[in-house]
Amino acid sequence: MTPSAHHLPELLPLDASNRTLAAQVHPADWVNPNPKGRYNLVVLGGGTAGLVAAAGAAGLGARVALVERDLLGGDCLVTGCVPSKALIRSARAAANARKAGALGVRTGEVEVDFPAVMERMRALRAQIARHDSASRFRDLGVDVFLGEGRFASPSTLEVGGQTLRFARAVIATGARPSLPPIPGLTEAGALTNQTLFSLESLPPRLAVIGGGPIGAEMAQAFARFGARVTLLEAGPRLMRADDPAASAVVLDALRADGVDVRLGTRVEGLRTSKGLRHVDLSGGESVEVEQILVAAGRAPNVEGIGLEEAGVSFDLRSGVEVDDHLRTSNRRIFAAGDVASRFQFTHAADFLSRTVLRNALFFGRAKASDLVIPWATYTDPEVAHVGTTAEEAARSGVQHGVIEVPLEDSDRAVLDGEAAGFVKVIHDPRGRVLGATVVASHAGEMIGELVSAVQRRARLPELSGVIHPYPTVADAIRRAGDQFNRTRLTPGRARLLRWILGRRRGG
Repeated sequence: MTPSAHHLPELLPLDASNRTLAAQVHPADWVNPNPKGRYNLVVLGGGTAGLVAAAGAAGLGARVALVERDLLGGDCLVTGCVPSKALIRSARAAANARKAGALGVRTGEVEVDFPAVMERMRALRAQIARHDSASRFRDLGVDVFLGEGRFASPSTLEVGGQTLRFARAVIATGARPSLPPIPGLTEAGALTNQTLFSLESLPPRLAVIGGGPIGAEMAQAFARFGARVTLLEAGPRLMRADDPAASAVVLDALRADGVDVRLGTRVEGLRTSKGLRHVDLSGGESVEVEQILVAAGRAPNVEGIGLEEAGVSFDLRSGVEVDDHLRTSNRRIFAAGDVASRFQFTHAADFLSRTVLRNALFFGRAKASDLVIPWATYTDPEVAHVGTTAEEAARSGVQHGVIEVPLEDSDRAVLDGEAAGFVKVIHDPRGRVLGATVVASHAGEMIGELVSAVQRRARLPELSGVIHPYPTVADAIRRAGDQFNRTRLTPGRARLLRWILGRRRGG
């Protein structure tokens, strides 16, 4: 049993898989090395941003120290991307089995073994953990220090009674769930992403507070497992950062899976009695459930790490303040990942850390604003987005057009029985791709082509020339290019073409 296992809810239950996980990302017998003089880079935080920075710097020949107080791998490995996608895969399997009859496949009644689902998740998480293990990073040449790290001055950091001197440092301490100020919420013992994946039995009834990506994903997954799920969103629609039409498709999908979605509904308070939670809603109604999941809000981890002593400016809500080069108010110290970015995604943390390495180690001038960062929500269907939305373009007064290809026009989507969705491309008057949204069964796998288009400032006619295998759903991207080309066929051009063709007939 590691020290972390005593106090981290993420490691419950303490079965073989979680013991294996802990042994890799916070070994009980780990001995911190002796500091090796002045480091080129000290990294505070061992989540995605910190691990990428440490591995990248060490690979370039820098002397690197990595400091983590809890579990290497951070949210992504332990309480975020990895466990949630494992659950979503099991939930999708259950949904596909229930829908198999429409494809002529008789499966009988579908039963979900929730403890087995969770056991699978823990086993796969422990398997993936080797990529983030303390021993792997030691073998990469990184000095790994496990313990509470705190800046002691603008150029030193203390951990476990030792002082690390640095030429440059990276703050990569991430963020944590933030509970909204709802009376009775703490007393009700609400779940967050830090505790959700330690469940051992399926709650018969689950209330999810927050209709963002995490709330939508988990509401659908738990409904497919067999829970009666009520999703509570104060705003007028789900996933408000996404295209409204995408939100509408997800809303329909959740309701089809049995989720009771309440939009424009505030939670006024919570009461607990006889093991049940009573969620009091605006309008006077109350919902009775066994468990509550809070999926609304994150807070950056900036307290207790000596930012004041380091001369680093920060805000308790928005995190560490950085410029476009990710440098803090202390010229020696940079920040990356959830602690300093509005893009709280693993892939964003990865590429922000790469920006830091160029700027911190090699006097680079790389800008975070130059990164083209997509995102995806892994509901079924998935929603993936990159660049500008039509709403944003309209608010900014940017001249733009919209090309939309419904998946009803995709032969593969129709054949798969997954025609609820679309490919939507936002473009400027010359056809340059400004942004795109994809709603499809595997939208996250499709968005890369459109990310590349935005990044290269490509025009829709270029997409029209990309040959996709037939039949594929991704071919809808090419069709968006074709559709734009047809808009360029003005009446005048059409008359000219008819004249040319007429002359060729005559020849």
